[in-house]
Amino acid sequence: MNQSVHTEALTAPANRYRTHQVLNQAQPAAGFNAFSNDAVLTAAIQREAPWAAQKCAALGAVAGDDAVQDLARLANKHDPELKTHDRFGHRIDWVEFHPSWHQLMSLAWQHEVPNLSWRTSESGGHYARAVLSYLWNQVEQGTACPTGMAYASYAGFSAEPALAIWAEKSRGTQYEFSRNEVGDKPSVVIGYAMTEKQGGSDLRETQTTARFSHMANYHGATAHWYELTGHKWFCSVPQSDGFFTLAKVNGGVTCFFLPRTLPDGSFNAFYVQRLKDKAGNRSNASSEVEYAGTLAIRVGEEGHGIREILSHAHLTRLDFAVGSAGLMRQSLTLALQHTTTRNAFGTSIADRPMMRNVLADMAVEVEAATLFALRIAKATDGMELDEHEKLLARVATPAAKFFNCSRAPAIAYEALQCHGGNGFIEENPMARLYREAPLNSVWEGTANMMCMDVRRAMTRTPETRDALTTEWRQFAGQDKRFDTLVASTQQLVDAALADEFYARPMTEALARTIQGAELLQHSTPEVIDAFFSSRCGTGWGVHFGTMGTGMSPDAAARIVKRANVLR
Repeated sequence: MNQSVHTEALTAPANRYRTHQVLNQAQPAAGFNAFSNDAVLTAAIQREAPWAAQKCAALGAVAGDDAVQDLARLANKHDPELKTHDRFGHRIDWVEFHPSWHQLMSLAWQHEVPNLSWRTSESGGHYARAVLSYLWNQVEQGTACPTGMAYASYAGFSAEPALAIWAEKSRGTQYEFSRNEVGDKPSVVIGYAMTEKQGGSDLRETQTTARFSHMANYHGATAHWYELTGHKWFCSVPQSDGFFTLAKVNGGVTCFFLPRTLPDGSFNAFYVQRLKDKAGNRSNASSEVEYAGTLAIRVGEEGHGIREILSHAHLTRLDFAVGSAGLMRQSLTLALQHTTTRNAFGTSIADRPMMRNVLADMAVEVEAATLFALRIAKATDGMELDEHEKLLARVATPAAKFFNCSRAPAIAYEALQCHGGNGFIEENPMARLYREAPLNSVWEGTANMMCMDVRRAMTRTPETRDALTTEWRQFAGQDKRFDTLVASTQQLVDAALADEFYARPMTEALARTIQGAELLQHSTPEVIDAFFSSRCGTGWGVHFGTMGTGMSPDAAARIVKRANVLR
């Protein structure tokens, strides 16, 4: 054998690993503060709830912590597991989780994500809590389901004296995963079980029935106990300490609260039939459950259950609008980090002119969604004392739930495009966000249901339309494009009130108009101009990155810089 060939053969194995050197991969989005580095959020808290800035900064550090993000990965990699029986054959109907789930839940409760609004005596409690929820949705979305339900449940507990102890425990900050009775727990996790096979979102079609059982003292107040029989098609977080649910009493839909553990320490008859195998939201257990002689406390009057449960719905819808904006923000953060720290064609990807258009377009959409959700939170704070805020909240909350939740998948998709193939693998958090993004839109009422509710609010309470006019009138004349948007929105309102066919375009226009008003007040000239020249003009395509000649490359660069929390 030729000596040179022999030498080359001997050295080849050592050289083959040179291709394994990592020379051009993006850096992880870690080691930053998702609140303190976010220009939109910090300004928002300074305006409305400066007392909460330290709390928000503490959670912002959690959201940007690499170890916490790994907890989110683990919680979604290891699915919850249903345990119908223990090893001795006793029926237990319990759910086991990976330890990462409980660590995340503990962090959420510790940082008051479920309940800051009910714990504080400061003004702007709902607003501050919305910012916490926005940040938590940049940590992990599966655990954002129980935090949101715990937040909404307080309104239901306050209506029933027998549930005062649950109201007290829902304000706790120490998470405990146990089957202890409510009086022995530092805090509680609350679920909702409304939807049934027959009616879906039409709660009037509830088939579960209830019959009066007895009255008894329950933690210092008289409770009206009923026995429930039926099946619920969707029950989120079945390992919760208690549930709001619906059943018919003599044909009238009635609201009930169902404790998992009864006052004597025994387990209620609550049968988990199976866990749902979901496209996303893998960390969170969703289930089908059956009631068979299940004991529950009546909440409100017999036959008034839908009205009772809708008193909580405003808060859950607000939380979904906030949560989707938070998911959009995390998607944008990941896209910015990937494109900024990975090179292509001689520059960072983010510095390519076309990518700058994409990133700036996404940043405008995320900021508009964020301000929209926070405006609803502000209205929620003012509902009890300010008629304008009450009316605005009534019509704008379902609009925000519809619009923000519907836009989240588009942002997640474009953020995945920014990553390329790297974003489509499960090791990258982008894949999880992509699967997660559509969920909020179908939970607690689909897009059409929200648009129907906007139309219903205007039909039943015409003053809601006046509230919108008042909201927009203060900005008249500031930007001709805004004035044009208001006029076209009002025309769509007229059309939708005459014919349900136009309810969706009307609701979208309403959402864009509120976004425009918020940006005029609180954003930069570049963002305002980009929003109106694209969303309200003709120079915008159907995809992100299609802002036309109304947007200059330099202005786009300033928008991207403003949006980058990893700078």
